[in-house]
Amino acid sequence: MKKFLAASLSLAIILSLFAGCSNPTDRQKTSSQSNAPAQPVKFSMLYSDNATLPFKADWKSVIEAQKSANAEVTFEVVPIADYQQKVSLGLNTGTAPEVILYQTVTKGELAALALNGAIAPISDYSDLTPNFNKTVKELGLEEDVKNLSLKDGKRYFMPALFDKPFYDGGLLIRQDLLDKFSLPAPKTFEDLYTVLKKFKEADPKSYPLTTLVEPRVLFRMTMPSFGISLGKNASTGTHVLSWDYSKKQYFAGATSDLYKQYLTYFARLYKEGLFDPEMVNAGDKWTSKMATGASAASWAYYDQIGGIVSNSKVQGIKFNMLPPLAGPAGAHHQPKSKTGGGALFTKKAMERSDFKEIVKAVDKMFYDSANAQMWCMGFEGETYTKDGDKITYAKEIVDSPNGVYKELQLKYGLGVDVLQQVWINQREMTKYDANYAAINKTVAQMDDAIQVIPPAAKFDDMQAEKAGLLQAPLASVFDVWNNDFITGKKSIDKDWATYVKEMESKGINDLVKLYNDHLK
Repeated sequence: MKKFLAASLSLAIILSLFAGCSNPTDRQKTSSQSNAPAQPVKFSMLYSDNATLPFKADWKSVIEAQKSANAEVTFEVVPIADYQQKVSLGLNTGTAPEVILYQTVTKGELAALALNGAIAPISDYSDLTPNFNKTVKELGLEEDVKNLSLKDGKRYFMPALFDKPFYDGGLLIRQDLLDKFSLPAPKTFEDLYTVLKKFKEADPKSYPLTTLVEPRVLFRMTMPSFGISLGKNASTGTHVLSWDYSKKQYFAGATSDLYKQYLTYFARLYKEGLFDPEMVNAGDKWTSKMATGASAASWAYYDQIGGIVSNSKVQGIKFNMLPPLAGPAGAHHQPKSKTGGGALFTKKAMERSDFKEIVKAVDKMFYDSANAQMWCMGFEGETYTKDGDKITYAKEIVDSPNGVYKELQLKYGLGVDVLQQVWINQREMTKYDANYAAINKTVAQMDDAIQVIPPAAKFDDMQAEKAGLLQAPLASVFDVWNNDFITGKKSIDKDWATYVKEMESKGINDLVKLYNDHLK
């Protein structure tokens, strides 16, 4: 939930959820009543920094969280582009800070490092993480957290926790054109085809559907409605395999009939001039295309609507975001997890005599219920007021040109992915406009609109290496054929068998077997 919305209205939303949450006075009481040591526990923490939201050690949230846990944290701030390299180097050489934020230890190099002793098996210390344990139980995430264990049955990080996935992106479409042509908002991919045809008919020079940042966003948000998830952002992380939610196993999605259906749909859009021929390189022109009317629809993020409209000279231009469209496999958005990247404890931390105090401090800073609310909303009487169950943000925050969400991020360090570890949907919605909240409510009421991310295979070092050797050439072949099929360079009818044969020769069925053999 790092996206910025230009919310300009006063927010006053019913929050019965917060009935048990505390005010600042309560937080102080909670802190004073804790079992925190007399002397602050001091440790270092690696932080992934985003240039659009630079970290500030004097953010009030950061200061208050440390106070509540009686901790003094030295933050080592690393640009996000260099972060994973820094993490890898630090863990391999033993020079990493005691705590590393924004990490998921379920596969790849981090899993291998964990199994070789570079990362603390935090699940062995559950008695030191009462706030984390309590939140997991309250949100019903026991099984989700259990699934984060590695091959040895141990979990090596404290994940971020979500009560339900957010629907932050979907099909953005020109609502003013739908109104002009008396077209209902599309609910299926066939409905969308009809709408795009009408848009094209009205403006033959346009390409009604375009893509954001190559076709990656399009693929990951639309493929699930066809029963697959493939490419760079495949939910399986394999590029070419998909997950069968009914059989609970992997299958060769890239050579399936489901994928063939998907290709057929988008190849038709492309052939009929409904799909932007610059789809591979549309990223830097995306806003311009949407703002000028060169395109009228795109899978993207809700908070980008404001940027399009503010850059447009088209009178009356209006966009809306739609719930997931229904395809052959139902109406689904990209799969999401109820857990996210969180804190891991390094070998250096484990070797300290006060390791237990470090773990307790991290648990308190990020998962204590009062602190969890603070990381979202801030400080009662300063960033918001509460009247009964109603929350109203401070006028200067509501009136900020940044909007509520971004202003809270920039000024207070709230709602920052790296720091906030507990995400409650209803609480988050207080920072967004009413339309966005209504869309999320609609999606939440749909049947399994946002499926869970498939479980990771439990590989050891050798198995992970074998999977990587199979996956790389398969991904390259897939990417070339995928583009050629959609753009018509290759015929789906005539060349499909040749493509499947090449993928099989590269070992796609071996990759399926490898993953399914190591699901547990």
